[in-house]
Amino acid sequence: MKKWKALLLAGALIMSGGFATGAKAAPQNHPGELAYKHVEVLTEGIGPRVAGSENEAKARAYIAAELNKLGMNSKVQPFQYTRKSVVKSSANIFALKDSKKTNKQIIVGTHYDSVKTGKGADDNASSVGVILETAKKLQHRTLPYDVKFIFFGAEEEGLQGSSFYVSQMNHNERKNTVAMINLDSLLAGDNIYVYGGEQDSWIRDLALSIAGKKKIPLETNPGLNPEYPAGTTGDWSDHAPFKKAGIPVAYLEATNWEIGDLDGYTQTVNHGAIWHTDNDNLSFLNKAFPGRPKERLYQFTTIMTELLTDMKHELR
Repeated sequence: MKKWKALLLAGALIMSGGFATGAKAAPQNHPGELAYKHVEVLTEGIGPRVAGSENEAKARAYIAAELNKLGMNSKVQPFQYTRKSVVKSSANIFALKDSKKTNKQIIVGTHYDSVKTGKGADDNASSVGVILETAKKLQHRTLPYDVKFIFFGAEEEGLQGSSFYVSQMNHNERKNTVAMINLDSLLAGDNIYVYGGEQDSWIRDLALSIAGKKKIPLETNPGLNPEYPAGTTGDWSDHAPFKKAGIPVAYLEATNWEIGDLDGYTQTVNHGAIWHTDNDNLSFLNKAFPGRPKERLYQFTTIMTELLTDMKHELR
């Protein structure tokens, strides 16, 4: 416990600029830098965040505290589920950036749990970091719609957190949710992608347009595998329950659709899949792919910030 507290304190000092690293720190306003610090705290300070574990609870407390720092009132949504005849407990965390102008909302979501193998840097501390940084960049902006940031528990146990959240949405919330944007596994893949729930997706197309203007090489599934038509993906992450409920979805990740079984599961040419392996940690990723983790965080943070800002014209 003392070691964990010391590591979290170090992470907090790094983000506040009060931790001496021996090297000149990159400017905190550079896109992706803050996200990287969050990934460090979640993976090196806390470690694997298995659903229902003490570490998952530590990560949940950390995320809630970060949201509260941004002036949002974070809320915890506990739930139980049964896995292999065992009843387990987890929870979602969410916070609303209220526009005070409309009851229309965009949901931005990701899971914060991980498997016990590796430290879950790619899958999925990366997405938590990107969303927390995006939330900070939007902190003082007035948006014409509400943005709800949701961090799901127990995704690795079968989309438990997102499925529970959707089951608790009332008619009005479903009706007023313009879109759900899901992020998952952003650090390791050879390429970066955005998908829509259907082949016709305005959210995906808007993200591709924004990336093009920013000269970020965002792609979509090329459709080489007939089971996954071009522009779409499978229902294996937290967007799936929202899609099933009839809510438009988009999904961002880093992988490689042109190798392996052409299904997006083989992330890299040089090292195959990173998620759910011992290689899913910052030390390996920085050594195997020099510069890639920070580049990916820069790319996705930039895209998300611009996407949430530019989406307003879709709400007319």
